[in-house]
Amino acid sequence: MNGRVLIIAGSDSSGGAGIQADLKTVTALGGYAATAITALTAQNTQGVLSIVGVDPMFITQQMRVVLDDIGADCIKTGMLHNAAVIAAVVEALDTLATGIPVVVDPVMYAKSGDSLLNPAACDTLIQRLLPRAAVITPNIREAEALSGLSIRNPDDLAAAAHQLLTLGPAAVLVKGGHLPGDSVSDWLVWREGAEAFTAPRFASRNTHGTGCTLASAIATGLAQGLPLNAAVRRALTYVREAIRTAPNLGQGCGPLNHGHTVQPWN
Repeated sequence: MNGRVLIIAGSDSSGGAGIQADLKTVTALGGYAATAITALTAQNTQGVLSIVGVDPMFITQQMRVVLDDIGADCIKTGMLHNAAVIAAVVEALDTLATGIPVVVDPVMYAKSGDSLLNPAACDTLIQRLLPRAAVITPNIREAEALSGLSIRNPDDLAAAAHQLLTLGPAAVLVKGGHLPGDSVSDWLVWREGAEAFTAPRFASRNTHGTGCTLASAIATGLAQGLPLNAAVRRALTYVREAIRTAPNLGQGCGPLNHGHTVQPWN
């Protein structure tokens, strides 16, 4: 077991996204995962029924006791549903996690389209959390909302990534999975360069939790000492195989096969 990852995110009762996906991903890639849970959701593959937020002070207490005892080599944030939660998490990062890289998945919408971020909190996300990030991992809808640009083709992915870089993160990965076409392109941009990752598209409905999974896979790579582009490349390969071998559960967007790296114990 190599690489400690503290995950600050919401719980998904269906097990396909959120904290549940994060824990599976870090474990499947050989790391150790600890958590600070920000919200409880009642959801399944068809949508999010309701959300119960966790008090910001309790979120930061979870962070503190984990970091004081176990520590972390990388931190990943997922669902931070309102401005108070974002502000509390950033303050805790500034006081408890100096020098630890942070992977920010700017979770704004569920795969079903349900909103997971209070619209009033977007400015707080941009002003407080994004500048703290080693890398942010928005999908197209999130990248459009944060950058103000429209994304209609792969070239637009790079333009949006460069625009988001001006908001302060050290790097930006804009995910292109929602664009049409036979291939999927994702653009990683940092201050000294850029790299595109392109792969064939799998025709699959089983994509619930891909964003959470990818961000946690990247965080695991960074925690294990991989350079950012190598961590992204491994994470994308892991997610693609998790989609390809998905168990085809549920009636909506099905969950991934997070355990495809794991051999059953007989």
